Amino acid sequence: MALTTTTPVVQPRAGFREKLQDALPKIVLAPSFALIVVFVYGFILWTVFLSFTNSKDFPSTQLAGWASYQKLWNWTFESNPPSNWYTSITNMAIYGVLYVGICMGLGLLLAILLDQKIRAEGFLRTVYLYPMALSMIVTGVAWKWFLDPSLGLEQTLHRIGWTSFHFGWLKDPTFVIYTVVIAGVWQTSGFVMAMFLAGLRGIDSEMLKAAQIDGASGFRIYWRIVIPILRPVFLSAFIVLTHMAIKSYDLVVALTSGGPGGSAWLPSLFMNDYSFKRSQMAVGSASAVIMLMAITAIIVPYLYSELREKAR
Repeated sequence: MALTTTTPVVQPRAGFREKLQDALPKIVLAPSFALIVVFVYGFILWTVFLSFTNSKDFPSTQLAGWASYQKLWNWTFESNPPSNWYTSITNMAIYGVLYVGICMGLGLLLAILLDQKIRAEGFLRTVYLYPMALSMIVTGVAWKWFLDPSLGLEQTLHRIGWTSFHFGWLKDPTFVIYTVVIAGVWQTSGFVMAMFLAGLRGIDSEMLKAAQIDGASGFRIYWRIVIPILRPVFLSAFIVLTHMAIKSYDLVVALTSGGPGGSAWLPSLFMNDYSFKRSQMAVGSASAVIMLMAITAIIVPYLYSELREKAR
């Protein structure tokens, strides 16, 4: 019986051209990846390190433990007068809750109205989205002129005869933070509307028609069907708005300059002022780390929920 031998098939080696094609995406992305690692995550770690030092005018490598954090929060619990950090945290709570809540509510309402196939939808969508194309500096300056009692709305109404009208929130330490809310909502609510409108257009119309045939009212359809389906859009909008609220700086500076008397300070203004103006870089770095922790506490649960949904 003759023995038969099989010759193994030798796979041709990948040539230089094929190897280059496989490595080209990595080569193209490598510079931007390196820049992100150095100038984003590297400086985050540097800021965390500075918060544990005794840095004043310039960075120092001499460690001081938790002294900056202790000093920061000891200021917070002083009873009289309240510190700038206490004011910043209080304003952040007011601004964050109102800004996120009003933007999401108003954005959803505008999206539902535009989803009714009304006339001039394209024009209205452009009008609502246009403020997002402006920078925060432009928005702040424009609203500063509009709300200034000597220049804007109040002065205009006085000239046409409504002399009893007064709107001095921009000069009132108690209400000045609400002017920041007004300007922020005006700029961002159109963007949130676009997010919800895209989500509404992705819902199966047959499902809504079946609910209407079953006798469900319009309110019940949106409450029981549409809004639960838009849960991912709600989460995305919440993350974006919260991130924008925590890092708000230019809008407050352009609109109020942090005043009157520092009553409109946010943590971002506190960090900038103490790091570069008051020669307390360690304290400013500690406040920046606290802001980072706040953003992380919001983003991590969101990422966890998204990954969990994909795993399911």
